[in-house]
Formats: sequence, structure tokens, C-alpha cells
Amino acid sequence: MRFLLPWHWCLAILAALVVASNLAHAAVAPRILVLGDSLSAAYGLPQEAGWVALLQSRLKARKFPYQVVNASISGETTAGGRTRLPSLLAHYRPQVVILALGANDGLRGLDLEQTRGNLEAMIRAAKASGARLLLVGMKLPPNYGPAYTQRFHALYGSLARQHQLAFVPFLLEGLATRQDWFQADGLHPTAEAQPHILDTVWPVLEPLLR
Repeated sequence: MRFLLPWHWCLAILAALVVASNLAHAAVAPRILVLGDSLSAAYGLPQEAGWVALLQSRLKARKFPYQVVNASISGETTAGGRTRLPSLLAHYRPQVVILALGANDGLRGLDLEQTRGNLEAMIRAAKASGARLLLVGMKLPPNYGPAYTQRFHALYGSLARQHQLAFVPFLLEGLATRQDWFQADGLHPTAEAQPHILDTVWPVLEPLLR
């Protein structure tokens, strides 16, 4: 013999399940997705020493309820980021995306129109998802020639103006005069430099969090 619950009990149980589901959804902290390369992946350092990990600590200290997801990979190019971003957006549903890619394109001397196209595709995908976007620019060492290095750096500002983005012109601003802030390879910042990198990003990022 089957036991049937009274209809009003069924409604009460259903209502409780809906409330529980809403509470669980509300408990998920808004997310910041960082999509970068080795400069954001704490290359050569403990993960907790990198600027992205320091960002999480600063958010907590300043009562911003964001969870930082660091999807940065050493060696990543804009082509790789373009391939990975759609699934990252679908999985994490970030409120803010920090796009800090392109350095490896430049170091490999890749075609700048392809780099621009990849960055623009990621910008459009992030904006279409409803996320607020922060674009982080890069510069190349002078040995790549003035024409290429100038065009490389200029494409970031051009994209930021075209798409009206929050923009950090150079992730490593102020580090060039501090050779002691670089690891032995001369490319990757030391742990001592990471707070300075965060201080470069923070003034542009903070308004997107409010």
C-alpha cells in the first residue's frame, strides 16, 4: 500500500526545497577570473606569493566578497586563452574578468593582427557573458625592434578605447628600474615585486568591484 502525503505537506516541502536552493545559490561568492600567462601564474614562486593570490588577501582584508579564480598558465598565448575562455566563463560565471595575455605572442614575434583578433574575441566573449572586463597591457624588451614593440604595446590601448574597457597599460609598470625585482631569467618578477604589481592593477580594478 502506498502512502500519499497530504497536498499541503507536498507544497510545504517544495517551498522548503526552493528556499534551500536559493540560499545555496546566494552563498556562492561573486568571482574574479584572471586569465594570464606566467606573469600572473606566479612562475618560479610559491603560488601564495603571486600577485593574484595577494589580490585575494586584499579583497578579504577590505571586505570585498569576491573569490579569485586564477586561470593563468605559464607560456599561454592569446590563441590558447581564446580557446579556453568560453568554458571558463560557462563554468565559473565570473562577475569580473582580468585579461592579461599577449606577452608570449610578442616574445615569439607572432603576427600582431592575430594577437589583436584573439584579444578582441576574448573581450567580446567576456562582455557577452555579462562580466565586467579589465584589460592589462604589456610591453616588450627593446631588442625586438622599435616598430614591432611600439605596435605591440599600442594595440592594447586601441582595444581599450574601442571597447571602452577598464585598462592597465603595463602590468610591470615601474619594475624596469629594479633589476633586483627580477628572477635570474630577467623576465619574471620576484616575490618582492608582487605587491607592486598588485598596486598597479588595484586602482583600476577596485571601481569594477563596487
